[in-house]
Amino acid sequence: MATKADHIVPEEIGRAVIDPAAYAAWDPLLDQFDMLRSDGLQVARVVSSADLHEPFWLVSSFDEVMAASKDNTTFLNHPKPTVFTLRSTDALARAITGGSPHLVQSLVQLDAPLHPKLRRLTQDWFMPKNLRTIEQRVRTIAEATVDRLLQAGGEGDFTKLVSSPYPLHVVMQILGVPEEDEQRMLVLTQQMFGGQDEELNQSGIKDLPPEMITQIVAGAVKDFEAYFAALAAERRKNPTDDVATVIANGTIDGQPLDDVVTAGYYIITASAGHDTTSASTAGAMLALARDPEQFARVKAERSLLAGIVEEAIRWTTPVQHFMRTASVDTELGGQKIAKDDWLMLNYVAANHDPSQFPDPRRFDAAREGNRHLAFGAGAHQCLGLHLARLEMRILFEVLLDRLDSVELAGEPARAKSTFVGGLKRLPLRWKAA
Repeated sequence: MATKADHIVPEEIGRAVIDPAAYAAWDPLLDQFDMLRSDGLQVARVVSSADLHEPFWLVSSFDEVMAASKDNTTFLNHPKPTVFTLRSTDALARAITGGSPHLVQSLVQLDAPLHPKLRRLTQDWFMPKNLRTIEQRVRTIAEATVDRLLQAGGEGDFTKLVSSPYPLHVVMQILGVPEEDEQRMLVLTQQMFGGQDEELNQSGIKDLPPEMITQIVAGAVKDFEAYFAALAAERRKNPTDDVATVIANGTIDGQPLDDVVTAGYYIITASAGHDTTSASTAGAMLALARDPEQFARVKAERSLLAGIVEEAIRWTTPVQHFMRTASVDTELGGQKIAKDDWLMLNYVAANHDPSQFPDPRRFDAAREGNRHLAFGAGAHQCLGLHLARLEMRILFEVLLDRLDSVELAGEPARAKSTFVGGLKRLPLRWKAA
């Protein structure tokens, strides 16, 4: 066990926080985060004895993750990879891009002054006032999704029947992607975010080496770029009221967006806009299937709908971490952070910090003061958070209206992923109302 004096994360825990299988196992990893915090190692160094990755500071407490997330001048996104990366895969990414650590140049990878200018292009579109104009469209999609669930009989995989196709269809409708292309978008997203899980990367190869995962991701990025280049060209010729048109015709300082930034904007909207909501939706159903009393309570008390949504997002924490780079010598959690140091803001750990969330592993739709970090904070807070909440609220309104009961019909399984995680399988049994 490490001591507070050296502030080095124990080797076993250091391996776990970068191991996709640890996030799939879940509870043992949460135990390790609890251990770090109880030992005063809420900000501590992770060092690879084999030098497989650059040393980084693991930030596992709510207060310190929140502080770093809000300080977008000190802790930057762009200089180094924004997700954990081995030295070998970082080198490969830079070779592919000609020097950048980022295969995609999206809002996630950018800092001021460009980041806020790009964010403003679509920010109004994703605000509640505008989203009210699409609420009925979302409800229609939710009702059709639940129709298909009930038509499947009384048993099936909720991820395949509901939680995966529903947010995908909503986001693609908003983005202007034809329904016949949605499966292609799903496959590409799984290759980008599910590259560490054999079932999700659809490679047919087990236990892929990191370099091959990077190649899969790079291939998915190229396919995304080609698809959205054609969509952008079409929206410039024939603009509509969708987000694709806003991006295609956007300007910064009077100049059109360049091709790389345009592609990155489309990719982050298309991919992050549905995978994370899918994970939170499945997480909520898992919790309710395990707890018939809570299911009955939320079915009877619809005032708890907002609580279901927030608790599901916290409890599941689909975006499990982001990396940041210190722009200056600074201090975080009592530790001296040097300029150019790399940090992992671990949202799974922060959202299960008992100092912020009493009994954090319990799913509680009535949890008070649920100020979670699943959407991030500061300048990089999730642009689509209001859309995610709207989608989930409407879907659970429909589900609670049309289901009398739900229970597990087998063992659920989480994805093996250090970045975007959640359930990849949720076998359920239900009775229609």
